[in-house]
Amino acid sequence: QVQLVESGGGLVQAGGSLRLSCAASGSIVSINATGWYRHAPGKQRELVAAITSGGSTNYADSVKGRFTISRDNAKNTVYLQMNSLKPENTAVYYCNADILGSSWTSYDYWGQGTQVTVSS
Repeated sequence: QVQLVESGGGLVQAGGSLRLSCAASGSIVSINATGWYRHAPGKQRELVAAITSGGSTNYADSVKGRFTISRDNAKNTVYLQMNSLKPENTAVYYCNADILGSSWTSYDYWGQGTQVTVSS
C-alpha cells in the first residue's frame, strides 16, 4: 500500500521561507504527476503547484515566482520551496500524487497535510 507523508510545515513570518517535502513509500513502480494543494479556512481547496514526471510544471497565479515545485525520483519525494511567504498563504498543504503500484494500477493518493502558518 502506498502512503504519502508531508513534512516541513510550521510557523514563519511574512517574507520568510519554508520547504515542504512529500515522501511516498510502499510498493511503487513509478510516480506520475504530483502536486501540492492547500486548504485555507473559509476557502476551497486549490491547486498550488504541480509537476509531471517529465518535469512540466504548473502554478497558481498567486504563487508564480515565489514557489517552486520539484521532485527527486530516486527518493520518491516531491518538494515545494516557498519563498516570500504571505499571511494569505496560511493553510494546510496537501501532497497529491498519481502513482503506479506493483499491481500495475495507477491511483491518486493524498497525504494527510502539513500546516503552514504565516504571521504578519
